[in-house]
Amino acid sequence: MLLNEQASGVFTIAATPFYPDGRVDAASVDRLADFYLECGVTGLTVLGVMGEAPKLDAEESIALVRQFVKRAGRIPVIVGVTSPGFAAMRSLARQAMDAGAAGVMIAPPPSLRTDDQVAGYYRQACEAIGGDVPFAVQDYPLAFSVVMTAEILRRIVAENPSCVMLKLEDWPGLEKISALRDLERNGRMRHVSILTGNGGIFLDFEIERGADGAMTGYAFPDMLVELVKLCAAGRRDRAHDLFDAHLPLLRYEQQPGIGLAVRKYVLQKRGAIASDAQRKPASALSSTARAEVDYLLSRLACSDARAAG
Repeated sequence: MLLNEQASGVFTIAATPFYPDGRVDAASVDRLADFYLECGVTGLTVLGVMGEAPKLDAEESIALVRQFVKRAGRIPVIVGVTSPGFAAMRSLARQAMDAGAAGVMIAPPPSLRTDDQVAGYYRQACEAIGGDVPFAVQDYPLAFSVVMTAEILRRIVAENPSCVMLKLEDWPGLEKISALRDLERNGRMRHVSILTGNGGIFLDFEIERGADGAMTGYAFPDMLVELVKLCAAGRRDRAHDLFDAHLPLLRYEQQPGIGLAVRKYVLQKRGAIASDAQRKPASALSSTARAEVDYLLSRLACSDARAAG
């Protein structure tokens, strides 16, 4: 089950469950994977930015991959393998694929400044992990400080046949999606899957611009699944009504610094994980912030019963 250009739907960014003392909570990994499956997601992405990947050592990382892949069963798992060096990237990528992953995701290092440097980096990364490993490009300038235009993304896709997906997290990236799909329609770029992130905060219009779905970790992945289906069915008003109901919580979860704390708090309240603990260095919600999230959930429950749980 390898990742390919036709991937669509919702690939949720999996949180990494921890005990309050910082140990990985293996029981909650299974619990969380089951929760995502019950939400109807198309796939999982592990060791992503919001999965606290940099806080894990090499053994913990591959153990987490193996557990999620085993539990996910019928759905594909993408593994974030971004690393300062290609040796570590190759090791994790090959071990992940051996464990049954569908593909990997690679973000550019912040040191890249020119288009030639970006293109060269992805050529070398592809060589390092092997041309048989399908990969997604993570375009997230807010986190990685690397701006990739539609043209350089086209070039990366053209130069690397194993690039099958673009994860777009520009802010906002609506015009970039349109530009990429125009390149495809004009025969200047082969088709690849486009999934979007940023917590889903622009997903309503991203789908309309040509995105195939989302790759993000909003604490209501079941809502994202429903939204994508409504858009595909042409039920535009219903899709926007659903999105609008969740927008206050989506916005709150997107706060820099405490976004992961909000997400884990809601996942805990939904029964997906036993604790909302993060591994240090960690952010924490104040009692006031928790009360605000509770208030947002109570408001959301008036229109979406999933928030009442």
